[in-house]
Parts: sequence; structure tokens; C-alpha cells
Amino acid sequence: MFGIGELTLLLLVIVAVLAVKRLPDLMRSAGKAARILKSEKRAMKDEDGGPDRSSPRVIRGETTERDLL
Repeated sequence: MFGIGELTLLLLVIVAVLAVKRLPDLMRSAGKAARILKSEKRAMKDEDGGPDRSSPRVIRGETTERDLL
């Protein structure tokens, strides 16, 4: 039968094969989240010590077919 080392290697290969398909979507989502956090941090910094702004900040992003469903 299989030992622990073989099962671990098999599990890692399966996870790697399945993750390759979803990796670009995960990276895109992580990039969007980082941009949103960065802009929110900047907005909070501007709000504390910057000039008074009455209009909201607009954060532009991509729209994909998946987002429209």
C-alpha cells in the first residue's frame, strides 16, 4: 500500500493541478482587494488631515462576465 510520503506527494500534485485553473482568478481577486484597501487607506488619510471633500471617491475596477451573472 502507500506510505505517508507517497500520499502526501499525491495530494500535493492533485492540489497543484486543481489550483492551476483557479490561480489567475485568485491573483486577480487579490489584486483588486489590495487596490481597494490601498485606496481606502488613502481616503482615510485624506479625511483626517486633508482638504474637506464633499464628493465621494470613485474606485474603478474591471467587470467580467462572471461578475455580471
